[in-house]
Amino acid sequence: MELLRGLSSLRAKIRPSVATIGAFDGVHLGHQTVISQLAEQGRKFDLPTTVVTFEPLPREYLAADSAPARLQSFRERFESLAALGVNRLLCLRFNETLRQMSAEEFAEGIFAKGLGVRALVLGDDFRFGHDREGGFSLMESIGEREGFDTLATETIEVDGARVSSTRLRKALADGDFSTARACLGRDYEISGRVVYGRQLGRQIGSPTANIALRRGSVPLSGVFAVTVEGAGLSNVPAIANVGVRPTVEEGLKPNLEVHILDGDHGLYGQRINVRFLHKFRDEERYESLEILKAKIHEDIEGARAWFALGTEDRKIS
Repeated sequence: MELLRGLSSLRAKIRPSVATIGAFDGVHLGHQTVISQLAEQGRKFDLPTTVVTFEPLPREYLAADSAPARLQSFRERFESLAALGVNRLLCLRFNETLRQMSAEEFAEGIFAKGLGVRALVLGDDFRFGHDREGGFSLMESIGEREGFDTLATETIEVDGARVSSTRLRKALADGDFSTARACLGRDYEISGRVVYGRQLGRQIGSPTANIALRRGSVPLSGVFAVTVEGAGLSNVPAIANVGVRPTVEEGLKPNLEVHILDGDHGLYGQRINVRFLHKFRDEERYESLEILKAKIHEDIEGARAWFALGTEDRKIS
């Protein structure tokens, strides 16, 4: 998938195309439906498919302190969309210039002139332009004037409720991996590069692979049963802690620590995918490192017991 960055990338060589737009945070079943319909339009017109998205996400720019937790880093979002067969990802930097752009200016500048769209596929909740003034009906009227089709994607429901990034965040925050899995069509994963930490885990007999979370906040926190992929590993059982490590480093940004249950694998500098299966407990603060050490070893034994159960006997959240 080709990555296009900024308005300056809107050149003649990328026109015409078919396109869609959105945050696509999580790339859940609703997003996947949009991409499927986009692919249909690509085949119909024999044109490349383009997804338009933003960095930072609009709500992160407008209200950084209260913005919802990121489901995916930009790289994870890119890889998820690429896996669905999208040809191009146009990433627009969301800034004051873009925020002040009217819906008409945005539609004409990005879609009609910039991408030369022949078809535009929109999710059911799409809003655009200054103060979110534009919606499907306005885009449809602009499309009629500019000569492109505007298509709406129907709401996707799971268990009688709409699939959305908001619902997915709540499921993850609640440790409800059954709902999260149903909304995603896959297990929830976090990927990243293993970095050097304080080596505290190794000192207390439970070495961990530390992954720096390159996002302001994450949608889940606590201790989890996970599996690890990448760096020569495949579906390897592990236990993970997501949080700020309040016993030793309260106040720092969230961190992901993974302890592989069997073997000491040299993972520094390598990228791994951590697949979340079950939540054991919330993150807690302990009065001493000795108490923390005992609790970690208790968690590890609990994880071993959980993975030792047959698939049907496991308590899958």
